[in-house]
Amino acid sequence: MEIETKRICRKCLTRDMDKDAYFENLHTYIANLDDEIKVEKPLYEERLSLCKECDLLADGMCRACGCYVELRAAIRKNGCPYDKWKSINIL
Repeated sequence: MEIETKRICRKCLTRDMDKDAYFENLHTYIANLDDEIKVEKPLYEERLSLCKECDLLADGMCRACGCYVELRAAIRKNGCPYDKWKSINIL
């Protein structure tokens, strides 16, 4: 009997991937970002908190720019397209 193993294809579209595996991969990617480009955890959580209050957040994505907010918030140089992070962010 042949056992089917599911691999994540690096050239697949997100719609072709298993949803849980895709988001696990995204969170692993964020966790493994170089410390030089990643914000500290308190700032990351503050950014996400502001995004959660925003009307443009839909299914983890920003409808203003199309990004996954958890990834955008993790990277130091990134900002909110509507400057909502400006009060907490030092770029």
